Amino acid sequence: MYPDQLLNEIAWKHDELTLYGKKIITRRQVAFEGDEHISYTYSKQQKIATPWSDVVLELKQKLEKEINTQFNGCLLNLYDAGKIGMAWHSDNEQELASEGIIASLSFGATRTFQLKHKQSGEKIDIKLENGSLVVMDMHSQKHWIHQLKKEPKIKEPRINLTFRQFIK
Repeated sequence: MYPDQLLNEIAWKHDELTLYGKKIITRRQVAFEGDEHISYTYSKQQKIATPWSDVVLELKQKLEKEINTQFNGCLLNLYDAGKIGMAWHSDNEQELASEGIIASLSFGATRTFQLKHKQSGEKIDIKLENGSLVVMDMHSQKHWIHQLKKEPKIKEPRINLTFRQFIK
């Protein structure tokens, strides 16, 4: 139900980023939804949240009840197939609440989410199946980096929603 709704009802678009001074268009598609006046800066570009869609608002409300916290923004990513991934990074945008959490919901194809400790180099692989939830606090962002591993043999899409707490 949710993968199809998300695929069909979200206004997906390719993101434009500046990397090493060069403007590129990402292979993954994105959307950013949230409360009024929520924004963040990524790769020197300000992103302003569009109003909550019905399907994302429903998921937000269920998630907030389940983990007893509130979110005011959600970054959505659509990976058309396994050849598209996300490189090692931490979610450390200055607009994120310093003691906030990020709740990451995955729908569609099973993909490998990897964590790597910044000091020890220890790696953890997590297979995220349809409906999987990963919750990370900002302390984990301080000590770990993560990525969505490229897996070219996977031909089905994956949708990831990262519910976040932004500073207003």
